[in-house]
Amino acid sequence: MPKYTTLTQVQQAIRSGTESCESLVQYYLAQIEASRELNAYVEVYAAEALGRARQLDVQYRENPESVGRLYGMILSHKDVICYKDHGVSAGSKILEGFTSLYSATAVERLLAEGAILIGRTNCDEFAMGSTNENSHYGPVKNAADPTKVPGGSSGGSAVAVQADTCLASLGSDTGGSVRQPAAFCGVVGFKPTYGRISRYGLLAYGSSFDQIGLLSHSVEDAALLLEVMAGQDAYDSTASSQPVQPYSQLLDFKGKARVAYFNTALEHPSLDAGIRQACTDLIDKLRAAGHTVEGVDFEYLDYIIPAYYVLTTAEASSNLSRYDGIRYGYRSPNADDLMSTYKRSRTEGFGTEVKRRIMLGTFVLSAGYYDAYYSKAQKVRRLIKDKTDAIFAEYDFILMPAAPGPAWNLGEKMDDPVAMYLADIFTVQANMVGIPAIALPVGAHPNGLPVGLQFMAPKFEEGRLLGFARYLVEELRR
Repeated sequence: MPKYTTLTQVQQAIRSGTESCESLVQYYLAQIEASRELNAYVEVYAAEALGRARQLDVQYRENPESVGRLYGMILSHKDVICYKDHGVSAGSKILEGFTSLYSATAVERLLAEGAILIGRTNCDEFAMGSTNENSHYGPVKNAADPTKVPGGSSGGSAVAVQADTCLASLGSDTGGSVRQPAAFCGVVGFKPTYGRISRYGLLAYGSSFDQIGLLSHSVEDAALLLEVMAGQDAYDSTASSQPVQPYSQLLDFKGKARVAYFNTALEHPSLDAGIRQACTDLIDKLRAAGHTVEGVDFEYLDYIIPAYYVLTTAEASSNLSRYDGIRYGYRSPNADDLMSTYKRSRTEGFGTEVKRRIMLGTFVLSAGYYDAYYSKAQKVRRLIKDKTDAIFAEYDFILMPAAPGPAWNLGEKMDDPVAMYLADIFTVQANMVGIPAIALPVGAHPNGLPVGLQFMAPKFEEGRLLGFARYLVEELRR
């Protein structure tokens, strides 16, 4: 079977009679089995996916117009997104064995259009990590080199697409958790505007940062999946009521773009020389094509990470208080009263990184430290937003590395959480401000590993960003 990179290719093969949903699912299940050592999946819905594929094939033969726009789309989803009557554990022991009572709004909308879910993917526990090593189920390995990390926290979703075990995957992006693994794995990673996709059914980490995102082989599929999932939702008051554009029809970018890049980013001491060269090569290519690409000053780059981790750990401290060993999830068998149930269940159920962030968040919210940390971080967030808005008043897009370097060795940064946090330095801005961003594969690093760069756009400019992204991909292929 050829490797399909777009749903259009899949549907053309189905129409020609050379393919069916059932044969696609069988192929992807074989790919999952062949790549099991990568540990990308925590559960595979083999029998269910095959049954749904057969049902859709029958429906298609009877009435081709009845199967929905996503007929032939085989998806996986990150283990933080709820799917009714299926497990969801956020990669944590504290939710091991838990079954969701409902589906996320995004999942329901995809299924209504004929998509098939083939399994749930491994991730950093409660989406807290940049390597997919902080998982109760063990680390995910990069398909390009199994000794390397795949990035995180949506590393399982990125590898699922990279290893050709599905056509696309749902992830979540709190500070770069879709875009950074996409860059490490050589796939497309897209995070929409905050509120563009409902968060109902997404297990919360940082509620004012979290957003469901997409990993795919193509910009076209990302646009269509966004079009299906986006829109107002009565179950999520933060979901935007702005009309949903026909993103899949807005991919023909016209005219010349004005692109900004941060001098402080390209000159940052943490930036790998190979990544810097990829940035400058792309800048030169854009300029040669007639686009305006200019360096701008952004004096807040080194303040983004500290502010982000103060704010997200504070929100995590609040959100994760619900996992207490009382209502659902893991309960310690060693507890003998109410207080020991709380203490032991949370101590035994949460991993090291999650406990670290809960404690940091509790500290910055505590009396005497709230104003010193949390309030100041909120003020920094506002400064970053205002500065970003000012840049977008003059430019269409911002070009940024997706990570300071290529994927590193498994275990290399596990003992240094600060080094791990700094790996997010170029991605968290989009979440701090709530703007859309996309990571695109741009080739290989001198060491042979994939390299990805990202572009950011103003709020709700997904259509223009996706159109420019597809234009870039086509330019890079020439």
